[in-house]
Amino acid sequence: MLTAPIHLIRLARVGFVLAREGAFGLVDEAAIPAGLRLGVRFARLVERRGGDPGAGLAQAMTRLGPSYVKFGQFLATRPDIVGVRVASGLEALQDRMAPFPRAQAITMVEAALDKSVSTTFSEFGEPVAAASIAQVHKARLAEQGPGRLVAVKVLRPGIEPRFKRDLADMRFGARLIERVAPAMRRLRLAAVVETLARSVAIEMDLRLEAAALSEFAENTKDDPDFRVPSVDWEHTAKEVLTLEWIDGLPLSQIAEIEAAGHDRVALARIVIQSFLRQALGSGFFHADMHQGNLFVDARGRLVAVDFGIMGRLGEKERRFLAEILYGFITRDYRRVAEVHFEAGYVPHTHAIGDFAQALRAIGEPIQQRRADQISMAKLLSLLFEVTALFDMETRTELVMLQKTMVVVEGVGRMLDPKLDMWTTADPVVREWITRHLGPAGRLEQAVGALQGFVSAAGKLPDLVTRAER
Repeated sequence: MLTAPIHLIRLARVGFVLAREGAFGLVDEAAIPAGLRLGVRFARLVERRGGDPGAGLAQAMTRLGPSYVKFGQFLATRPDIVGVRVASGLEALQDRMAPFPRAQAITMVEAALDKSVSTTFSEFGEPVAAASIAQVHKARLAEQGPGRLVAVKVLRPGIEPRFKRDLADMRFGARLIERVAPAMRRLRLAAVVETLARSVAIEMDLRLEAAALSEFAENTKDDPDFRVPSVDWEHTAKEVLTLEWIDGLPLSQIAEIEAAGHDRVALARIVIQSFLRQALGSGFFHADMHQGNLFVDARGRLVAVDFGIMGRLGEKERRFLAEILYGFITRDYRRVAEVHFEAGYVPHTHAIGDFAQALRAIGEPIQQRRADQISMAKLLSLLFEVTALFDMETRTELVMLQKTMVVVEGVGRMLDPKLDMWTTADPVVREWITRHLGPAGRLEQAVGALQGFVSAAGKLPDLVTRAER
C-alpha cells in the first residue's frame, strides 16, 4: 500500500522542522532507546544554533500548522509522557493563527445557518481573533431597534480534513515508535493520539462548546463577581457559534483597567477564587483562563470567554483537591497522606508515615516563604513529583488542573504582584470543607446513599423476574 510511504514522507518533514528549530535539544538521549539515539544525533546536525530549545519547540509546532499546535498544547499537560523540560517548552505555545478572509467566513456562516448573512446581521466585521480551529467576528443582529452586538465564531474552512490527515500521520508514527522501540510502549503513545483525536472532534462541533458554556453559566450564576456571555442558540450550528458580545477590558490592559477605576487587587482575588469555586464546586472548570480570555466589564465583574477547552473533576477528585490544599494550609501532612491512600492514588504497599514525611519536605519550605512567593500550582507540581516516587499513576484531570492553575496564578500576580495565595484560597477551601465534610455534608451524603439503596431495592423485583425468564 502507498499509505505507509506517504505517512513516512510527511513525518520526515515534521522531523526536519523539529530538528531545524532545535527542538531535539530538549531530548535526554539517555532516556530514549538506543535505536532512536542515532536519529536524534543526526537531527541535531541541521538545527539552528544559539536558539532556546523550548522556544524552538513551540515555534516548530506553530510552523507545522493547527493540528500540531493543538498536539503541543495537549502534550504540555502530560509531563509524564514527554518529560518536564518538553512540557515546559510547550507551555509557551500560543494558539494564534493568521485569519482567513471575511468572505470565506460569510460563506461558512450562510451554509451552516441556511440563511443569508445580509438578512441575519446588519453588520458583520473583519475577524477580531483567530486560532487554529476557528476565528471570531464582531457582528450586529438584524433586529428591530439597534440590534444586539454578538461575537460570531466560525470554523476554519477545510480544517476537518487537515486534522484528519495529520492525526492519521500521528497514529502511524505512534504505532511505528511502539514497534521499533518496545521500551516506549509504557508511554501508550497510540492512546495519547486517540485522546487528542476525541478532544479535537469535540472542539470542531461548536454546538458542544455552546453546551459547555451553557452548563458553565448554570454552575456560576450565583457568583456576583463572575459572569459568562449568553449563547444565541438560534444562530448557532456545528460550524458557527454566536454569543453575546462582551464590552470589557482584557486583563492584559493593566493601564486601561486602572484608568477605568477598577481595583486590581480585588480583581486578582476574584480570578483566583472564581477558579477555585469552579474546580471545587461543580468540578467543571475553564481550562484556558489566560489573560486574553478574561475581561473586566463596566461593573467590575470578571468575564470569561472561549470555552473550547474545559476540565472536569469528579467528586473524588474535588475532595482530594480540597483536602490536600486544606492540609497544606493547616500543615496537617498526615491528613494529606491519608487522603491519597483513601482515594486509591497511592498503593497500600507504601507506609502512610513515610509518605507524610515526604509531604512535609514539600510543605515546610513553602511555609517559610513570603506570602507573595507561595504558589499552589508549584505545590501541586512538587506533589506530583513526590507521589511518583510512591507509585501514584498520573491523573490527567489533575495535571490539567495544575497547568490551568499555573496560568490563573500568573494572571492573578500580574494584577497584584503581592498576591497571598493561601489567604486568597483559604475561605473558598474552608467553605467547601465545612459544606461537604462537616455534619451537614455527612448528612447529605448519608441521605444520598440511602436514596441510592432505596432505588436499587426498588429494581430488585424486576431483576428477579428477568432472571427467572
